Amino acid sequence: MPNKTKKEKTTTKTTGSSKAGGKEGSENAENEAAKKKAQQNNDTHPPPAQINKIKFTGPPHVKKDKRQNSSRFNVSKNRELQKLPPLKEATPAEREELFVQKIRQCCVLFDFVQDPLSDLKWKEVKRAALNEMVEYVTQNRGVITDAIYPEVIHMFGSNLFRTLPPSSNPSGAEFDPEEDEPTLEAAWPHLQLVYEFFLRFLESPDFQPNTAKRYIDQKFVLQLLDLFDSEDPRERDFLKTILHRIYGKFLGLRAYIRKQINNIFYSLFSRFIYETEHHNGIAELLEILGSIINGFALPLKEEHKVFLLKVLLPLHKVKSLSVYHPQLAYCVVQFLEKDPSLTEPVIMGLLKFWPKVHSPKEVMFLNELEEILDVIEPAEFTKVMGPLFKQLAKCVSSPHFQVAERALYFWNNEYILSLISDNASAVLPIMFPALYKSKEHWNKTIHGLIYNALKLFMEMNQKLFDDCTQQYKAERQKEKEKNKQREEAWTKIHTLAKDNPQAEKITKKKPKDKPLLRRKSELPHDMTMIKALESHTRSDEYLTNTSESN
Repeated sequence: MPNKTKKEKTTTKTTGSSKAGGKEGSENAENEAAKKKAQQNNDTHPPPAQINKIKFTGPPHVKKDKRQNSSRFNVSKNRELQKLPPLKEATPAEREELFVQKIRQCCVLFDFVQDPLSDLKWKEVKRAALNEMVEYVTQNRGVITDAIYPEVIHMFGSNLFRTLPPSSNPSGAEFDPEEDEPTLEAAWPHLQLVYEFFLRFLESPDFQPNTAKRYIDQKFVLQLLDLFDSEDPRERDFLKTILHRIYGKFLGLRAYIRKQINNIFYSLFSRFIYETEHHNGIAELLEILGSIINGFALPLKEEHKVFLLKVLLPLHKVKSLSVYHPQLAYCVVQFLEKDPSLTEPVIMGLLKFWPKVHSPKEVMFLNELEEILDVIEPAEFTKVMGPLFKQLAKCVSSPHFQVAERALYFWNNEYILSLISDNASAVLPIMFPALYKSKEHWNKTIHGLIYNALKLFMEMNQKLFDDCTQQYKAERQKEKEKNKQREEAWTKIHTLAKDNPQAEKITKKKPKDKPLLRRKSELPHDMTMIKALESHTRSDEYLTNTSESN
């Protein structure tokens, strides 16, 4: 099979019979079209972080107490707001002053937790003012003057820069981001509009970064990054878009933003990996980094390589990898497309952190490994094929059918198959015992995939295949003889022990082992939370790639 270039290679993945069984052809066609569209988007944009990671099945149970919490706001003392006239009715001379007054009104903070029904009249005044300002900045030009910048930045900080609430879990167990529902921010009706206004402010054609840089500085960025630990996914989605806009507009802050994101990962490793393993904004931060990495200039700086090997790879160790794995895999693949010489340390790092007893994580590792092999250079492939296929052989032999099935799908990828064909003399002796032994797998779907892989190997090199077959059968025969000798030895020992007159005294009844129970937090579904997440709309479905000058 001729070797293919990266531009020519195509992937022909098939789905197992367990997934295809019982489905109509039209549904399969729709699924394939959706996969192709998603693949095209992922090739140019980082995959967006999921808003709702929980899959709800069955009728949700509504709790009496809503799972909402609020950050620690310093509620304003004077909360009696006066409704100001609309901006569109003011004269051009009065419009700027009226705009400033409305911005200052929106600096007033209200209580949404202790007494959510208090100050309803004045809360509505603030909400209406925010809505009006969003429309005003979006539809008008020349309204962002020098006097507006400090007022907007102060208003944004007053509302958003706050102490986040701790994770709450009524069942008392540790919060699991994969299984538990997030706690929504009770003050979101106002916070959402503040985020929306600030985003429109940043995106306005009148926005001048040279003027704004006096107020959007390193301290502002640091406070913004602190908010990424918010448990409300809607807030993290806005933060991601806003930080991405700031990174694109403020060239002087780019290095600082990258450094601080790196510091978040570094500072979290001690508790994130070994203790609590919990930070809410990892997926969103990795999504931003994916956009940044895509724009790195060549050759890559040493600091970027260190970040890949010392930060991104160790993130694979975390138990809750599934929360952010698509974004993490995208970042890794972008690095390898920029610099193929990083392929060997990356693959060896993945093999080092390969999960031993966690099958869903193994499937994720195999997904990422195939993405890496899709962009690998043939010269780099020869460096890692030994340890790589030793691990794949273990996966093919896995009793968990999803792990074995995912590993065998590698033989449906044309580019990977061409690499295997060019190095069949090294790969086949490693894979043959695992493939031949797996013909006895309990799952019928695996049988078809095994025979497909063996057939492809046979077509690549018939003589080598026959040699491997003979060698495998000879080793199996030796193994059977060795097992027979071992069983005879144990039978002899058992007979001698049974004939021992003191056997009854030594043998005692063992107490019945208590069954192992895993305590998981089982939180009932909250319809309010479900509807709030479903109604949230993203500002951008995908982050655009940001070009970076090294």
